[in-house]
Amino acid sequence: MTRPRWMVGIGFALCVSCGPMHGSDEVDTAKLSPDLRADYAVFAQRCSKCHSLARPLTSGIDDDEYWKRYVERMRRQPASGISPDDEVPILRFLHYFSEEQRKKKGERL
Repeated sequence: MTRPRWMVGIGFALCVSCGPMHGSDEVDTAKLSPDLRADYAVFAQRCSKCHSLARPLTSGIDDDEYWKRYVERMRRQPASGISPDDEVPILRFLHYFSEEQRKKKGERL
């Protein structure tokens, strides 16, 4: 789903100004394949340097292209510690997580 730029900007501003919204930064890593556990470890280590993991995990973002732009923007933040090589596992995990969220959403409808 493509979001208009003004909606993305408002959502980002709310996240930054209010901190993490409802939700959890917990992921049941026992349910992940070994490869995905490694991807999650990179995601958790890098992304938690600047904000709680609840921020991306409860964002509602489920578009891979949006995640790509978002992670690239976060990588450019001086304190992030995200290298270009880190983007690949982070995006793999976010893709998996987004797919799981879409499945859960479909089950609730």
